[in-house]
Amino acid sequence: MLAAAGLNNIAPCLTICKVTSVMAKQKFPHLLGSKWTAQQKTMGWRHFQVVNRKNQGKWVFAELVAACDPSVRFWLNAKVLKNRGLWAAGWQTLHEIRELATDFAEEGPLPSAGEPARSATPARERSY
Repeated sequence: MLAAAGLNNIAPCLTICKVTSVMAKQKFPHLLGSKWTAQQKTMGWRHFQVVNRKNQGKWVFAELVAACDPSVRFWLNAKVLKNRGLWAAGWQTLHEIRELATDFAEEGPLPSAGEPARSATPARERSY
């Protein structure tokens, strides 16, 4: 009866669905196909797209390809893409890159672990 209704693949699907609900959450689920702008020229280019991903143990790697030159490609740890001082999500214009760099420079370095966070307002402008 299941075969007549075209439902003979239900058992494998149920098995797979049960297995996938137990699996750990995938790191960087939207990585493939994402677009990135390097804050500094990288191999002569700034705009890249993720064309491949590789999981190796607890690490996730992304293969990036230059938007204007498909022969320029490299692998990097996907975690590096979270560093806003190095990469910006999407394809940014030079004007946007400079604005981001200025904002990043004004904020200064992030506090180290155990160091208190600094206020965004300089001490001379704070009123107590």
